[in-house]
Amino acid sequence: MPPLTRPRRIVGVSLKMYFDLPSTLSYVRGMLQLDGLAWNARLDLFVIPDFVALVSAAEILQPSSILLGAQDTHWEDKGAFTGEVSPVVLQQAGAKLVELGHAERRALFGETDESVAKKAGAAARNGLVPLVCIGERTHNTTSPSAAVGAAISECTPQVTSVLAAVPDDSEVILAYEPVWAIGAKEPADADHVVNVTKELRRLAGGRKGVTRILYGGSAGPGTFAKIAEGVDGLFLGRFAHDMQNLKKVIEEVGGAK
Repeated sequence: MPPLTRPRRIVGVSLKMYFDLPSTLSYVRGMLQLDGLAWNARLDLFVIPDFVALVSAAEILQPSSILLGAQDTHWEDKGAFTGEVSPVVLQQAGAKLVELGHAERRALFGETDESVAKKAGAAARNGLVPLVCIGERTHNTTSPSAAVGAAISECTPQVTSVLAAVPDDSEVILAYEPVWAIGAKEPADADHVVNVTKELRRLAGGRKGVTRILYGGSAGPGTFAKIAEGVDGLFLGRFAHDMQNLKKVIEEVGGAK
């Protein structure tokens, strides 16, 4: 795909449930130091704290261009859903995007392609960008081509169900995170990532809205340059909880050709 037709780059980090409230807000304040530098002209930056920190984080980030995300949402705007969080409230709290379908939520809380798609539709309906995590659970080691084929086969329904649930002109972010690569010592093989994400881009190719593709799964310094042909940025985890590590990755992605 010609470089000029590619979406704007994007890098972000999820804090999951690792930080307490003071640590979360301290981290968010630290991210302000990463905003407005030269390479910011080439990429977007986002952070996804826990629900309790959203309102305070939004206040901290208000003068910046950093996007605030939430870690989940319900598929209904309101109702008798004790313990859930409405996409309406997330938007009112200052969130701009919402992470959906992470492998942990699929494994621990039984989320399915159907429920993730419903949540994506609710997010888009309320002006939030769905950031949908997709990826194959196991790594086919028969051959590289077999691994790619198996990954595409498993990821395709994850993608198509989401795209069918959101308006064609809405923005969507797809985070390709092979489950077997999450928390591993090394990210997935670069050729594997590129071949899979190229197919994901083809699946979304007919949309009017922007579709950006991220890679997540033990990503760090040096990862983006190897897979830039297939992705628009990186979705980082614990590695980026160290602000200096996050800064290094942002510099690499923003400075890459």
